[in-house]
Amino acid sequence: MGVYKRELLRVLKNELEFLEKGGYGDFEKGSWRPAMFFEDSPSCPNRGVSEKPVPCSRCALRQLVPLAKRANEIPCRDIPLNQEGETLQSLYETATRDEVELKLDQWLRRTIERIERELKDEVFPLESDTSLNVAHA
Repeated sequence: MGVYKRELLRVLKNELEFLEKGGYGDFEKGSWRPAMFFEDSPSCPNRGVSEKPVPCSRCALRQLVPLAKRANEIPCRDIPLNQEGETLQSLYETATRDEVELKLDQWLRRTIERIERELKDEVFPLESDTSLNVAHA
């Protein structure tokens, strides 16, 4: 599970950096439509294409989507962002762009922190009398 978590952590950190640097605002300056979070970021393997050459099932974010929502056309819109169960899809219908961005930012930070903690806890300590020999090629 560590490999998947590490890939997910990398994607989430990249997403947070994109958000912090105003990547979605930059997108909107050159587009006729508002940015769609996740979909219009470098995190999305299908960014900027009308068809989906890469199935969403291959996206690292998919593991955060509830099982019942994974078959949806754009499953990353259905990732729960908080305890209230708000998702990007529900926020697109009820919130301002700034509110969506704030909630996504908070969720990214919480999720990154949680995954980093989980990865740290997955480290298996060696017993004190165990020696580890590393052969050099």
